[in-house]
Amino acid sequence: MKDYIIRATAANGNIRAFAATTTYLVDAARKTHGLYPVASAALGRTLTAAAMMAIDLKGKDDTLSVVIKGGGPIGNIVVVSKSNGKIKGYVDNPRVELPLNSLGKLDVASAVGNQGKLTVIKDLGLKEPYAGQVDLVTGEIGEDLAYYMAYSEQQPSAVTVGVLVNPDGSVKAAGGFIIQPLPGAPVEVIDEIERRIYQAPAISTMVDNDMKPEDILKQILGPMDMKVNDTVYPEFFCDCNRERLEAVLLTLGKKELETILKEDGQAELVCHYCNTVYNFDEEDIKQLIKYARS
Repeated sequence: MKDYIIRATAANGNIRAFAATTTYLVDAARKTHGLYPVASAALGRTLTAAAMMAIDLKGKDDTLSVVIKGGGPIGNIVVVSKSNGKIKGYVDNPRVELPLNSLGKLDVASAVGNQGKLTVIKDLGLKEPYAGQVDLVTGEIGEDLAYYMAYSEQQPSAVTVGVLVNPDGSVKAAGGFIIQPLPGAPVEVIDEIERRIYQAPAISTMVDNDMKPEDILKQILGPMDMKVNDTVYPEFFCDCNRERLEAVLLTLGKKELETILKEDGQAELVCHYCNTVYNFDEEDIKQLIKYARS
């Protein structure tokens, strides 16, 4: 089943909801970065949540970034998503290894840590991007994003994301959902949704059982007249190119470029998001020095 995300409303418009299946997206990230299982789970949860959050952006070039700095051995987690489903991301330490937690599951919380910050940046094409930041609460990512939405955006939300990894390290199932009651939502509707979330199987189990995003939301929302308003197909995609990396080198300035030319005679830059290597030889560096002078 192809990955996709839906945006929906329910309960006479009192509930906003998002659901996603992201198995192929997360496995593409695993292959790109050589992720070990706990890193696949941590990055996969972040990719899934960011992809759902980004489809709410209005402009086709708008971007939403999630940056998690929890102080754990995985290092920083960085994800950038567009409203059209194009998404990229990385972790500092893709090969982190930890014992399973007390429940016998991948210990994402210990890998991420909870002694740091979660930052969400929305670039809407305005003069300055919007940025909101909160302390990490658990390091489990879903709960931390729910806290961010409640604290920074004043939007109570249930955020559930999960990744199931095969014994060989490949991604077996990944997905998530976000449920948001709007102002004025009846208390009995909210209580019913909370009960259904509590009783629902793990999100990765639902995806592994071939449940589509619509099925996942029906599991959570029940008979609440759900209406799907949008569908987006996520894809792990990096838009880096040689020109962008040239611009990065130019920011070093003429003196630093001259030092690189003298000491190394060339430069090699690697994109964090897709691991593509860009080589700049002696003539390339000389040309960049000319640009820097001008």
